Amino acid sequence: QVQLRESGPGLVKPSQTLSLTCTVSGASITTNYYYWSWIRQPPGKGLEYIGYIAYSGSTYYSPSLESRTSISRDTSKNQFTLQLNSVTPEDTAVYHCARGGGSYPPNYWGQGTQVTVSS
Repeated sequence: QVQLRESGPGLVKPSQTLSLTCTVSGASITTNYYYWSWIRQPPGKGLEYIGYIAYSGSTYYSPSLESRTSISRDTSKNQFTLQLNSVTPEDTAVYHCARGGGSYPPNYWGQGTQVTVSS
């Protein structure tokens, strides 16, 4: 059974860096053809795709967030991490990690973690 769990601070100040970690169990993030994504949902809005890191370590970022986003991984801990720089209140959202991405729709999701950007 694949399980994903997000962790990180729930409150970030404007202009700082948001950093979240997704811990995966029940599957290896290096297994061929698996993609591991970050997705967010701002309050009152729909889901917004942020990007993914593939089994190979390659990454993809949404063009609207690419300049501020970095996704990395720690294979020894079976974790992948989102960093979003120079945050503003518009980055306030529930952030989810998920298995899937690219041509593969996410089929396993973490429960999500609320991140609020406020001074």
